[in-house]
Amino acid sequence: MPFVNIKITRDGVTPEKKADVIRGVTQVMVDVLGKNPATTMVLIEEVETDNWGIGGETVTVRRKRGA
Repeated sequence: MPFVNIKITRDGVTPEKKADVIRGVTQVMVDVLGKNPATTMVLIEEVETDNWGIGGETVTVRRKRGA
């Protein structure tokens, strides 16, 4: 039973876009690894930009300065 965990920043991704990601990732697991889509689980976790850091600073700060 495959389990795919996707983490993204919480910044307005619509439920429709998340559903598209879930469908697409499930299909990749079927096409590439031959997994059963009925038992493939995909979890999308949304993280606040203040809780995600790159290069020693938060995503919030990086986005404010346009990096």
